[in-house]
Parts: sequence; structure tokens; C-alpha cells
Amino acid sequence: MSPLTSAFCSMTGLVEICLMHPLDVVKTRFQIQRGKGDATSYKSLGHCFKTIFHQEGILGFYKGILPPILAETPKRAVKFLTFEQYKKILSYASLPSGVIFPVAGLGSGLTEAVVVNPFEVVKVSLQAQRNSFSEPVLPDLRTQARRDPGTAAHPQGSALKCTSIKLKDNMALFTAVAAISQQPSTFAYASEIIRTQGFGLQGLNKGLTATLGRHGVFNMIYFGFYFNVKNMIPVNEDPAMEFLRKLGIGLLSGTIASCVNIPFDVAKSRIQGPQPKPGVIKYRTCFSTIKTIYREEGFFALYKGLVPKIMRLGPGGAVMLLVYEYSFAWLQENF
Repeated sequence: MSPLTSAFCSMTGLVEICLMHPLDVVKTRFQIQRGKGDATSYKSLGHCFKTIFHQEGILGFYKGILPPILAETPKRAVKFLTFEQYKKILSYASLPSGVIFPVAGLGSGLTEAVVVNPFEVVKVSLQAQRNSFSEPVLPDLRTQARRDPGTAAHPQGSALKCTSIKLKDNMALFTAVAAISQQPSTFAYASEIIRTQGFGLQGLNKGLTATLGRHGVFNMIYFGFYFNVKNMIPVNEDPAMEFLRKLGIGLLSGTIASCVNIPFDVAKSRIQGPQPKPGVIKYRTCFSTIKTIYREEGFFALYKGLVPKIMRLGPGGAVMLLVYEYSFAWLQENF
């Protein structure tokens, strides 16, 4: 894959992150809650959106957005570059194309997981925080203005009143700045994890096996389904219909892959997120976590967060494949 194709995919990925990150926050919140006994459980998708908005403000939907933004360029480059490389390597084994695509996808997903896992650890830690973005740190300037006796008694009280109005008008900006400064930064979280737990499988790389499962299974189905089904359905000569054909296959690819890999996603969130009892690690490894969730919460607990995941990765995955295909075709024609 050329640097230009990688740049196109990365830019598309950045736009997708900025638009769809609220769904990722909601998905993580559902995955880390532990059944009906959890006092902070969300009752539905709408209830989750409403609760986050009222308790944490609009910025609450963008917690943990910096790690995926930082990881986006290397992630997309690794995803598509390694897929192409694994395809070339597997072609020497004289395997049928129906096998090459999913196996190459599996290899690209496993490679991608190693790159993104540290970013995922920090992202999930930030997304799990329920502290409010709306609590002001700066002094309440409106209260000070109201309590200032000079506002009413001063001979030029009208001028002071205008100043008070301006303070009210600007209070939203002051509150936003204060709220952002109040939140622990991404780098502070990463530094704390490294300082207390290190780089290993209990620190910045915890949940690696679950991340390997999540990305490996997703890419295996994502690439395998898309290219095999696309090769079976005849090409349409009408460019608009051909675009819709690829879009529909890409949408199905992202949706099916999300449905199949979500148990690994839930396990990853439990391992990387806050443990039920501080200081006691309950969720350690991928398959033991899946087994524990199934035993304590039932089969459907392994599919928590499926709806927001599909809402994000269904259309997001389709757009990503279209950008990859059309930019790759354009480069082949022009260079």
C-alpha cells in the first residue's frame, strides 16, 4: 500500500473517530457494567446517552478520544499494508483466493492488535471515568457579581450591570476551559499506568490476548467476507450502482464481523477497565474472563454494547473499505 493510500485511509479514520466516538464511549460503558446488580447500570441505549449528557456534559461523550486519534495513522497503515503483504506471501502457497483473504485478514488483525493495544488500555481507562466535565474549577464569577454591593449602590451601577451581563455571557466558555483543565490528561493516565504497573501484560499491555482475538477475528471476517462476496457478485457497469454494491457488501462485512468478535471486545473492556473491587484483579486473561462473564451474567452479557458497536463499525467499516479500494485503484491508474 502506498503512502498516499495510507494517508487517505488515515484521514477517513480520523473523521470517523470524531463523528462516531460517542458510540464507542457508550459501548464501553455497557461492556464494563456487571449486570442488574450494578448500581450504575444503564437501562437502555437512550438512557445511557441521556445519563452521560446530564451527568458529564457533552464532552463526556469524547472521553478517551486522544489515544485512538494518535493511533489512527499507524493503525490504518498496519491494517491495510500487512493485509496486502500477507496476501502476497499466501499466494505463493497456491491457496484458493477464498482462503487467502480471511487468512491474510487474520494476520493483519493480529499485527494491528499489537500496535494499538497500549492505546486501547489508556482509552478504556479514560472512558470508564464518570466524573463530570461540567463542574467549574474557576471561581463562580456570576455569584461574585451578584454579591458585589457596589453593583446596586455604586453611582455607575449601570456600567457594572453591563459587566455582570458580559460575565454571564462568557460563563459557558469559562466553564468549558475549567472543565477541560480539570480532567486528567491522556499522557497523565499513560504515565501513571507505566509508573505503577509497567509496560507488561499487567500494565500498558494488559488485555493483549483479548485485543488479539478482537482484531484478528474482526479482520478475518471483514476482509474475507468483503472480497469473497464482492468477487461472487457481478460488477455493475453503472458507477453509482457499483458504488452501492461495494457499500452494501462493506456494510455487511463490518456488521457481521462486529457480531462475531464482540465477546473478545467485552473481555477486553473488563480486563482493561476498572475491576469490581479496587486492588483485586478479577479479570486477568481473555478466555477466563469470557468464562466468568458467562457463568455470572449469562450468555447475552458477552454481547453487551453490540448495538452501538454495529452503529459505528457497520458504516465505518464500509467507508474505510471504499476509501481503500478507490484510492488504490486511482493510484494504479495514475502512477
